[in-house]
Amino acid sequence: MTALPLTSVFLIGSRRSFRLVERNLYVYRHGWLVLLSGFFEPLFYLLGVGFGIGTLVGTVAGPGGQEIPYQLFVAPALLASASMNGAINESTFNFFFKLHYDKTFVSILATPLSSGDIAVGELIWALIRGGLYAIGFLVVMFVLGLVVSPWVIFAFPAALLVGFAFASVGMAATSFMKSWQDFDLIQLVVLPLFLFSATFYPIETYPPVLQVIVRLTPLYQGVDLIRSLTVGYITPVILFHIAYLAVLGFAGLFVVSRRLDKLLLT
Repeated sequence: MTALPLTSVFLIGSRRSFRLVERNLYVYRHGWLVLLSGFFEPLFYLLGVGFGIGTLVGTVAGPGGQEIPYQLFVAPALLASASMNGAINESTFNFFFKLHYDKTFVSILATPLSSGDIAVGELIWALIRGGLYAIGFLVVMFVLGLVVSPWVIFAFPAALLVGFAFASVGMAATSFMKSWQDFDLIQLVVLPLFLFSATFYPIETYPPVLQVIVRLTPLYQGVDLIRSLTVGYITPVILFHIAYLAVLGFAGLFVVSRRLDKLLLT
């Protein structure tokens, strides 16, 4: 069977792909607590680090060098991290189980859905899960008085863009994995990204060489994008962040669709 054209792979609004989303909703109808569990980790970090340690830190340099409360510095970064974690959890562990153990995708291919539809459907589902986390976290930020700019309304689509990039790359990476032990490599990448993407302290605290490396990482792109929107610091750099994450997401989606063709149709 020939590979799907790019137009079919990248058609996010495919009606057939949403059939897979309906299937996931049906599966989770009695396990919705599992979906909500990923929301609490960044919330605890915000309360413990942002408001706990934040009382000792005071203010830090935010986007553009402006002094902002430490809580306001940490909250957007945790929103980006929550989007990353939600996308990674859904697109790696769950994706691997459906692919190799539950044989969900093999069964789905007996329907009119194609491997490209599977890739897009799983991606949409990961974005829905990450979107729930983002909405909940933004509500918490509003309640805690961390909304200081009307540009914060764009933090939600920005969080979805972060989830899109990491979900696509996560599925692409998972398609090459052979065993559960391979997931140690995922944590080996995700944990340093979480700790060192200017999440808890300004990037200027790093040595110059390390600053360059951090600025090239995908989570830093998401952190700086959401943080800039949250405080209302709008510059052309935002366009670079958007383009970076979008290209990364579409590249990952392209790879996983081709990999599913190879794994499921041969």
